[in-house]
Amino acid sequence: MTETTFQAVAMIIYLLAMVMIGLFAYNRTKSLDDYMLGGRDLGPGVAALSAGAADMSGWLLMGLPGALYLNGLIEGWIAVGLTVGAWLNWKFTAPRLRAYSKIASNSITVPSFLGQRLRDTSNIVRIVAGLVITVFFTFYVSSGMVAGGAFFESSFGMDYYLGMVIIAATTVLYTLVGGFLAVSWTDVVQGIMMLIALILVPVVGIIHVGGFSNLMSEVNRIDPTILSLTHGEGALSGAAILGIVSALAWGLGYFGQPHIIVRFMALRSTAEAKQGRRIGISWMLLSVIGAVMTALVGIAVYQHDEGKLANPEGVFISLGQLLFHPFIAGFMLAAILAAIMSTISSQLLVTSSALVEDIYRAYTKRELNGADGVLAGRIAVGVIALIAALLAWQRSDSILGLVAFAWAGFGASFGPIVILSLYWRKLTSAGAIAGMVTGAVVVGIWGNISGGIFDLYEIVPGFLLNLIVAAIVSRATWKPNPEIDAEFDQTIAETQGI
Repeated sequence: MTETTFQAVAMIIYLLAMVMIGLFAYNRTKSLDDYMLGGRDLGPGVAALSAGAADMSGWLLMGLPGALYLNGLIEGWIAVGLTVGAWLNWKFTAPRLRAYSKIASNSITVPSFLGQRLRDTSNIVRIVAGLVITVFFTFYVSSGMVAGGAFFESSFGMDYYLGMVIIAATTVLYTLVGGFLAVSWTDVVQGIMMLIALILVPVVGIIHVGGFSNLMSEVNRIDPTILSLTHGEGALSGAAILGIVSALAWGLGYFGQPHIIVRFMALRSTAEAKQGRRIGISWMLLSVIGAVMTALVGIAVYQHDEGKLANPEGVFISLGQLLFHPFIAGFMLAAILAAIMSTISSQLLVTSSALVEDIYRAYTKRELNGADGVLAGRIAVGVIALIAALLAWQRSDSILGLVAFAWAGFGASFGPIVILSLYWRKLTSAGAIAGMVTGAVVVGIWGNISGGIFDLYEIVPGFLLNLIVAAIVSRATWKPNPEIDAEFDQTIAETQGI
């Protein structure tokens, strides 16, 4: 068998396993609650690995190692910001959101929780939030399909469109059939694959270059600034400080990412948020360290033995093919595919839930229960996937460019509102709407201006102004509501000590 054949066999085994998990989850999906939230029955390990895999995407195995390979450890500030942000999200958002979303009429989506929490009888909060999620995540899903097609094209020389159809069809199949449980269970497998790959590649790579001390010596010999978090500069310039602050600010985005925080709502119990946090952050730390070490091994190998890589983002792939048997290397490639697919499936399901639960149901006032709810969810998944595939077919850079705004957009639009809804009883529906709109508009404007202070990552001004506007409008429109106070107090009581 040729090298490509070995890798293709490994890839086929992986794809078939994902479909089988989806079919297994099908038998446990009986209601819309099951389809969208797994019946709130996720254990802490599943929730933690699912949130991590849904979060990281191909950035962890390609984007981060590539940036570190090209520019050194100064690119690691984003990883620091994300790790801190993830810990804070698990610590402060997870337990309260799990408890409060159950107390607030058993809400199964982030927009429905906000609508119930704020007693928004007009349903404007749910509809606005649902529209934001539907629009942004449709493009997000599309960008994942683009990445999948490009992955098959670069790894196997396959036609881009055929590669895109394979990844889209497989991901849509297990998401459409198995719903939230299938997405969560496949995320666990995918998260484990990512972690194993990010441990094996640097460990075997360090052995390949003669040990850890040899690795550090070689990297330092090639360029001493690679190991510096400030590029070896003495006093940091204003631009460098702005860059570091912007990188750290990525962590703010976690509080407003619907496909991540919905895992908190699906936990079996509020108390299990603590264990979930420990598992999730341990996975993240090991994965990020593995990505950093992969980049350093790549520098030592390819900037010395082989010459510089033409595509820095392919350093993980190149090392996998260099250091392992082609069959094992095939599973290394599958780990990248797993990272892409885990994010697509999570975003696809959240978009479906926003369309069915928050826009259709809020607008029509029609209840969707049992088989009807599941059918509506599956139809929504199919429709969104089709639209996303049509957008991806054009392979447009504008789609990928929009994703650069999406993390900041969701973080600045939803993040402050989620925090305020959990920790400030006087938040009102008017304040929430004003804050969400402010965050989205600021991100859109700020992100399209460059130079000076506008080089600061747009999530910072968007997040802060959302907080300020939401607080001011809420204070002006707040009226006492015994029901809200009672639910707020019950949530505090249920989360004490967690």
